[in-house]
Amino acid sequence: MIHLVHVFMNNKFYMYSGLLFMVVMINLPLSVYLYMTSSSIFIEWEVFNMMTCSVEVIFLFDWMSCGFASTVCFISSMIMVYSSYYMADEVYVSRFVALVYLFVLSMLLLIYSPNILSVLLGWDGLGLVSYCLVIFYQTSKSAAAGMITVLTNRLGDIAILLSITWAVNLGGWNFMFLQLSLEGGSWMMALLTALLVFAAITKSAQIPFSAWLPAAMAAPTPVSALVHSSTLVTAGVYLLVRFHYTLGFNLYLLILAVFTIFMSGVAAVFETDLKKVIALSTLSQLGVMMVTLSSGMVDLAFFHLVSHAMFKSLLFLCAGGFIHSNISIQDIRLMGGGLGLYMPLTSVMFLGSSLSLCGFPFLAGFYSKDLIIECFYGMESNFLIFFVLILATLLTFMYSFRLLFYMYATPYGVGLNAHPEGGINMVGPMIFLFFISLVVGSYIVSNYHPPVFLMLPLVSKLFLMVVGGGLCLGISIYLVNSAPEYTTKGVDGVISYFITSMWFLAGLATSYFTPSLYVGKKFLKFLDQGWAEELGAQGLHKVGAKGSFYLDMWGLVGVKGYLFLFYGVVLVGLLYSLMG
Repeated sequence: MIHLVHVFMNNKFYMYSGLLFMVVMINLPLSVYLYMTSSSIFIEWEVFNMMTCSVEVIFLFDWMSCGFASTVCFISSMIMVYSSYYMADEVYVSRFVALVYLFVLSMLLLIYSPNILSVLLGWDGLGLVSYCLVIFYQTSKSAAAGMITVLTNRLGDIAILLSITWAVNLGGWNFMFLQLSLEGGSWMMALLTALLVFAAITKSAQIPFSAWLPAAMAAPTPVSALVHSSTLVTAGVYLLVRFHYTLGFNLYLLILAVFTIFMSGVAAVFETDLKKVIALSTLSQLGVMMVTLSSGMVDLAFFHLVSHAMFKSLLFLCAGGFIHSNISIQDIRLMGGGLGLYMPLTSVMFLGSSLSLCGFPFLAGFYSKDLIIECFYGMESNFLIFFVLILATLLTFMYSFRLLFYMYATPYGVGLNAHPEGGINMVGPMIFLFFISLVVGSYIVSNYHPPVFLMLPLVSKLFLMVVGGGLCLGISIYLVNSAPEYTTKGVDGVISYFITSMWFLAGLATSYFTPSLYVGKKFLKFLDQGWAEELGAQGLHKVGAKGSFYLDMWGLVGVKGYLFLFYGVVLVGLLYSLMG
């Protein structure tokens, strides 16, 4: 026992994982208690007053914040244990652990803060620390990915800053009570809502800010599992969940989310990079959450947010196991050759998480996605919106089946040369997450979510399960076996580039930010390092140095000059006293 404690305290991964798991053990029972008693804990500390606004540090502990904090800390603790094996050969391990810990602390500050001013600290911390994590490998690819990530997130930071300024007109920064200050139809509240929605779509990578999310795959796989499951990309969704009373039925957010779902689903069908396929699936599920939020179903959006975090983190960890065992190959076309035989445990968990992503019955994704589709079926909504939502579900099945087919059903690839599965530090967290992914959906439905009973016609269910599934299966098999190779010439080349570049968003994003970087370079060269230096500190230094040189040259600051001045003053004083 003493030896285990010694090993635990001397391994920074185990120590931080244990601390995060302790937070889970505190928050999870507290979340259940607060939900059952319909209560919350509000801690407020007023720092100072500024006219009618008071600067406060506020923490809100209710069932939603404690439940989501438990999800974040649980996934983070599993990732820390996983990283102890995955990142064991890295030189800068201490820096990696510190950055991940700062990332989790920023997310917790965002979760517990009902005040826009303190939300900014967690929001900005997520953006800056994510940049450091994306460029962790310090390559040209990771540098470019980190730049587009941080610049896109800075747009959301600007929107948060503007919302802080505008909230002064409403009497305070505590957005829990902003709905009490003005009527719901006020244009001032509408402007504040627009700023927060803009910030949310930049952080959650909705169109037209979707290019940074697949690019952020340049980070280490444990970072991808953390960033793209429950922290960075879900921060925008969580912010709108907290601000849902001003959204109502938001048509503009609904349209953006629907286009995001369709674009990411089609791009994932044609993608060949393993981590990018999973990243595009995350983008698709974020679109589903935004569609649900914009339709007013806040509880369902939060339910899908938590269940998606569990199986998506498991999906990334399994993908990291495949990449780690296959000499860092990420092309799914090269991962066949009996990979499932050499890594059976990881393959079973990868299959389970993929089925949960598709909404297979009685897995985590089924309970949330099925409720969302059924609620949309019962709403008086546009048929086009409902059709795209169904299409997104079918596209999820298509790219998941294509991914599984390439990895397990093809006879060629590097599977025969794969290394065995990692030790208990790598497989253990995946097993734990796999078990939680199996039960989290039914647990939330039976304990948290209010009971909902919907009975759809049998024809609708058969269409979704049989006709839609069979159609997607046939299209997936065609894409795997009969689809022509991509070219870079002619119409086929333009179409393939249009799909894989997410409707030219990758090129447009870089072309948008590049001129601003060029302007910044010119500003640095001609102003900060040019006229500002000449007219500022460097110029004053040069003038002072030159004046000191001339004074010293004429001997006015030497010893002789000092003695001459001293005796001259004394002599003048004596003459003045004698004459007086």
